[in-house]
Parts: sequence; structure tokens; C-alpha cells
Amino acid sequence: NPKIIAPINDNGHVTYLPLNDTEAMKAELAKGDVCAVIIEGIQGVGGIQLPTSEFMQALRQACDEHNAVLILDEIQSGYGRSGKFFAHQYTGIRPDIITVAKGIGNGFPMGGVLISPKFTPVYGQLGTTFGGNHLACAAAIAVLDVMKEENLVENAALVGTHLIEELKKFPQIKEVRGRGLMIGMEFSEPIKEIRQQLLFEQKVFTGVSGTNVIRLLPPLCLSMAEADEFLSRLHAVLK
Repeated sequence: NPKIIAPINDNGHVTYLPLNDTEAMKAELAKGDVCAVIIEGIQGVGGIQLPTSEFMQALRQACDEHNAVLILDEIQSGYGRSGKFFAHQYTGIRPDIITVAKGIGNGFPMGGVLISPKFTPVYGQLGTTFGGNHLACAAAIAVLDVMKEENLVENAALVGTHLIEELKKFPQIKEVRGRGLMIGMEFSEPIKEIRQQLLFEQKVFTGVSGTNVIRLLPPLCLSMAEADEFLSRLHAVLK
């Protein structure tokens, strides 16, 4: 989305490539001047687009061959959202760096970076004004405790699979994409009116990506009954 590309990235230092285009990726890395590759576990704002396992495995191999760092942006797709703790785990790879935020504090503002053991840390290497925030760390630990106690990752996988299977039965929906409770519904027509009816008539709030995709990102504690209630209200609008 050109509107949200930061000026620092809108220059020759950054190359944008099509998702799942293995040949384009290999050609770019073969130039030998790539510092790092950044990719989402599942594209969020991009419309709930999934990288294939074949692409991700080829990307991991190419980054190793050309000494490029593989960075997985799991800010939206991580922390159980996809039905696994991280969405890239579906593809069987291990990245070098993982970025996390959003779900990490369940609303309390916090972000984190997970770094592979391949990087040797040096004392005094990193410093930040807001680093080591004790309250944020306590919140993050509490979130992990609840996720474990209430089996929220497993619930996201179970309820999400049910939602995706049922949504695929709606003839009005062109395509259903996603994993767990990170779901995109693509329509042939703009979805502005559908979202308004869902909100004002059915009291259901949904997300959006572009003009034709509705994004579903419900809480990981969504029950099967609540999922069915949503399906019922969506049916009432689409019929």
C-alpha cells in the first residue's frame, strides 16, 4: 500500500517483490547486495495472503546461500493468531529474527524482537529509553500464562478451522483465506455496504483490507457458539 510506505523505505535501498514468486526472490538475492529479507508469516494489511511452504523454504535456503538475514514479521500473525504460536511454523522454517507486538501484551503497548543464537550479543550493544519496562514484562508474562491455561492457541486452530470451512460454503464469497483466527473473505464487489450492515444492523465489527476483502481477527478465546452466531449474522446480511 503506497500510502503507508515510510519515506525511508520509498527509495532504492528497498526492493518490493511479489509474494510467492520464487524466481524473482532468487534473482534479487543472487545480486549479493541484500542485507535482509522481511516477510510476514501471513500478510495482514495485504489481504490475508499466505506464503506457501515451498516459497518459504526456498527463501530460507536462498538467504543462507547469500548471507542475508531472514526476518519474520509476526506482529499480526504471531502469538497464536494462526493456530500455531507463529504462522511461519506451518512452513517448517526457522527465521533469524522474529518481530512481535500487538498480542504480546493483550492491549498493553509492548513490542519485542526475538534473535537467533547465530547472532553473538555483545554487552552494551543495545540500549533503549523504554527497554526493560517492568510493567510491560509483567503484562506479557501474564498473557502467556493465560494463553497456556486456557489453551488459546489450540482454540484458535479449532474455531478458526470451523469458521473457514463454513465460510467457504457461502456462494457470495469469492475466496476465503487464512489460518486460525486470521481470516480474509474476498468478494467480487466492494464490501463497504456489507461491513456497514454487519455493524449497524447485526452489531458485528469487522476489519478490512483494500476495497474487496473483509478481515476477521476475533479474540483467541472466541467460542464455537460465538463463531456460529457470527456465521448466522453474516448469512442474514448476505442473503
